[in-house]
Amino acid sequence: MSETKLTAQETKEAVLWVAKEMLHTNLVEGTAGNLGARLPDGNAVLTPSSLDYTEMTLDDLVVTDLDGNVLEGERSPTTEKALHLSALRLHDDINATMHCHAKHATMFALTRRSIPAVIEEFVVYVGGDVEVADYKTTGTDELADEVAKRVTDRAAVLMANHGLFAVGKDPKHVLHVAQLVERTAEIIWGARQLGEIVPIPDEVNETFAGYYRFGRTGKF
Repeated sequence: MSETKLTAQETKEAVLWVAKEMLHTNLVEGTAGNLGARLPDGNAVLTPSSLDYTEMTLDDLVVTDLDGNVLEGERSPTTEKALHLSALRLHDDINATMHCHAKHATMFALTRRSIPAVIEEFVVYVGGDVEVADYKTTGTDELADEVAKRVTDRAAVLMANHGLFAVGKDPKHVLHVAQLVERTAEIIWGARQLGEIVPIPDEVNETFAGYYRFGRTGKF
């Protein structure tokens, strides 16, 4: 995940497409949620603050450096820009980030319960349990730092009393991660109505987590 193969223009187009798809697939409502992606020059492109996704165009996206200084764009970047920039600064192998309010994942965030890695595909693409980060106030550097450290070896983390944060190698990949986490959260929620969930054997779980690490870093 260390290098993006997309050009700056392709990255911006992917961010815009994923932003609209995030709304269409019910990961967010209204103008909630936000996206970020690393550009080839090392800067970041972010979705703007409080703009309807159905009306958003490429010209509405905002380019900043990793310290949050606006370099391109007429709008203000998302008020949660620190979330995205902190993860990009801390992890060279992350090129795209998403914060959303997916319904079932947020249910886990509200009850401060991790989403367990009990489905093989989930372990391969996410790396393990999706844990709940310690509560910090929305929009603060404290929340950004808390969340960033939680995606060192995972593709997603829950923000207590808030929602989901996911990372990936490019915008479309991070959409897949977020959709997979939300689908799994719904499956876990439903399975618990039927009875106790049976975990994957530890050795199998570790093997599949290794596949995630290899896909992200090129190392097991």
